[in-house]
Amino acid sequence: MSDDKKTYALQYLKGIGPKRAAVLERHGIRTVDDLIAFFPRKYVDRSHIVPLNQLMPDQEVTVLGKVMAVGIRHGRRRYLYVVISDEKGILEAIWFNGINYFKEQFKVGEWVSFSGKVQFYRGYQMTHPEFDRLGEGEMENMLNTGKILAFYPGNETFKRVGLNSYTFRKIFFNLFKNQTLDIPEYLPSDLLSKRRFLPRDQSFYQIHLPEDGKLLEKAIYRFKYEEFFNLQLMLALQRAHLKSKPVGIAFTQKSERLEKLYYSLPFTMTEAQKRVVREIRRDMKQPTPMNRLLQGDVGAGKTLVALMAMLIAVDNGYQAALMVPTEILAEQHYFNISRMVETLNVQVSLLIGSTTAKQRKELNEVLASGEPHILIGTHALIFSEAEIPNLGLVIIDEQHRFGVLQRAKLIEKGQQPDVLVMTATPIPRTLALTAYGSLDVSVIDELPPDRQPITTIWRFENSAPKIYQFMRDHLEMGEQAYIIYPLVEESEKMDLKAATEAYERLSKTEFKNYKVGLLHGRMRPAEKDEVMKAFAKGELQVLISTTVIEVGIDVPNATIMLIEHAERFGMSQLHQLRGRIGRGKRKSYCILKTPYNIGEIAQQRMKIMTETQDGFVIAEKDLELRGWGDFFGTRQSGMPDFKIANPITDRPILEEARQDAFQLVNADPFLRKAEHQPLLAYLRTNLKERMDLINIS
Repeated sequence: MSDDKKTYALQYLKGIGPKRAAVLERHGIRTVDDLIAFFPRKYVDRSHIVPLNQLMPDQEVTVLGKVMAVGIRHGRRRYLYVVISDEKGILEAIWFNGINYFKEQFKVGEWVSFSGKVQFYRGYQMTHPEFDRLGEGEMENMLNTGKILAFYPGNETFKRVGLNSYTFRKIFFNLFKNQTLDIPEYLPSDLLSKRRFLPRDQSFYQIHLPEDGKLLEKAIYRFKYEEFFNLQLMLALQRAHLKSKPVGIAFTQKSERLEKLYYSLPFTMTEAQKRVVREIRRDMKQPTPMNRLLQGDVGAGKTLVALMAMLIAVDNGYQAALMVPTEILAEQHYFNISRMVETLNVQVSLLIGSTTAKQRKELNEVLASGEPHILIGTHALIFSEAEIPNLGLVIIDEQHRFGVLQRAKLIEKGQQPDVLVMTATPIPRTLALTAYGSLDVSVIDELPPDRQPITTIWRFENSAPKIYQFMRDHLEMGEQAYIIYPLVEESEKMDLKAATEAYERLSKTEFKNYKVGLLHGRMRPAEKDEVMKAFAKGELQVLISTTVIEVGIDVPNATIMLIEHAERFGMSQLHQLRGRIGRGKRKSYCILKTPYNIGEIAQQRMKIMTETQDGFVIAEKDLELRGWGDFFGTRQSGMPDFKIANPITDRPILEEARQDAFQLVNADPFLRKAEHQPLLAYLRTNLKERMDLINIS
């Protein structure tokens, strides 16, 4: 659209005016471009009008007729009736609510349309139908009848200025009929032909004022494709940008330490672990920086794979950094990795918030020397004044817990280091294609054979006495237990109160003969660490906690987890929590406790959790049940937003768009060809912020 059209004030468009324009602007609709991209939320097909002499009971239909009578009847219940006729038959519409309001809407002699379910009671009737007033015979200007109707998102501020679906349809009718809109194509002509798209200007017209179902389908398909294509194109450009950087590190030296570690392991690595190590080694040999996502279920053995990658860096003379979200997890990795490399002559250091000034000074001196080194830490790695001049490999664990800019800050400490990001949250393919489409993906999709399966049980609140007795029986055998309370941002105080009250009550009643600890998000890091260490050492037998335990430490002796109000968790979060147990040789149990009257979707979640321990199956189901948006439980910066496309239900279109975007970028990595200039201009104009964000992710 030309610049003068872009800046054309909305208030001067027919049907808008200053008040409505101000409200639209508050909702991000400032230009004609913004307005036509305000897509409907649903459609109702009223294109088939049924004559009144062909009505059948229990049909959902749209009818047309002239108002013959309007009145109020008094009987057991007062109601409004409106009788219409199309000269072939008659129908009566009735309203039990809003009688005075609806009585004012109808005038004898006017034409109206009614849409709803037909019933037969002393004649054909509709109760509370949807209706359109068509005036006295002015049916040639019908906007709302005999068509597929668009219905738009609404809210209270829209309602106050009369912006509803009817007014939006009128605005778009006037806009498309009375103005010449310049809506240029930006997709390359070969794609337009390949996918047989409607032209872009026609697509906008059909999505707001559809002429028939087929044209509407084509318009919706085009805009869903565009949303996916634009995102996939940026991911493809980012990957091309990373691959084109000439100053990456080629780790060509064979890693003797890795070989030595492999042959000294007291267990056999799974085939999935071996495959992923081969993928990482292949990446690290290349001179372009590795940018790989490593997914693996809880307990799949990602830490060992990460250590092997770090040993490749060390044996090539470089430093490697592993960043994790919590101090307790950093300490656990530090102790585990230090133990595993005891005989390999590797220096391993820990940098966390509680590292003393003296320790930091000594560490800075070691790092500044550039000596090969493994550095493990938390956010402190980012904010530390430490230079890591020889940083060759960055590994980020539970990467969705770090912001995009935080990750970038650590990477910037090196000179184009290789990057491996890890997550124990299994990511469905749909989400991986959209949120992580610029990364190469490795998946550890099998668990070590010695991992004990966890029995998951769903129980109602009235089972509490039996559950507590079951837990006490296992505590008597020397085992430990977690009791988890949900934590929701909007009600943090209330949830904290629930966990604290449970601690006060249970430590004096059900578990009065046992040592009970409390853990929650408002405790200082040092306090949290103290409680976790006491639990890990067996000094506490029961740990009552909010979800801060989700990314925690291994306590092989913890065999029972009771999750209170399990219906308030997403399944992936339940799966993460459940992964805290089943880490030792004893049988483990996860008990999901809910009220009796939970909703249908919550019931489905509980049932799925008791039936499978496959994190990827759970993640797919979770995404289907919860929908797109907030899969990880906290909104991520950089997570793509979609106005019309749905990555779950529209996955075939997503796959098409991804294939086309990556093919295009393979052929023209920087969009320099003449036929791709409109595309590049569109991205720079319309998606600049997201392009900037993706470039550093």
